[in-house]
Amino acid sequence: MLKKKIIKILIGTNNTGKLREIRDLLPKNLEIYSTSDFKINSPIESGKTFEENSLIKARYFSKKSKMICLSDDSGLEIDILDGAPGIYSARWGGKKGDFVKAMNRVFKELDKKNKNWKTKKIKARFICSLTIYGFNQKIINSIGKIEGHISPSMMGGNGFGYDAIFIPKGKKITFGEMEASEKYKIDHRFKAFKKIKKFF
Repeated sequence: MLKKKIIKILIGTNNTGKLREIRDLLPKNLEIYSTSDFKINSPIESGKTFEENSLIKARYFSKKSKMICLSDDSGLEIDILDGAPGIYSARWGGKKGDFVKAMNRVFKELDKKNKNWKTKKIKARFICSLTIYGFNQKIINSIGKIEGHISPSMMGGNGFGYDAIFIPKGKKITFGEMEASEKYKIDHRFKAFKKIKKFF
């Protein structure tokens, strides 16, 4: 007997960049809703890990909408900054979620650690935790990671978040300089989604 697949879903995010990217990853025959369809504000992310925060959002949006929900929690970890900004990636942009401000803060923190950081390869990675909640009474979670390094300046106007300062391993350009179609084939969100796409 074929297991029941998900045919309609709520993407649990109020971040338009994430919404666009997750929508592009999902099968085209899926009925997709966003939090703006239900006018749901985001919950407080009190978790200590990407997985915990991803589950907090998926559970919250699922219960509010009475729908199966797919939520994402993701961020940038920089080794020399002891993994910061990490789960606080969005919060570094302040209340307005200003990522230019967040990227400038990354540069400031790197300056404090090493004035010559721009001449070195500052190791970093993007991590994404995806959670499906409300399907078959079980919680489905997956993690995707992509390694890379920090660009010495903001480059490119594509993407969102910290994309303009992240150069993925093996590439010469930032996510911000890449076409969406190229980024979506290699990034952390794509890697996390690959592990759960069998449910759709």
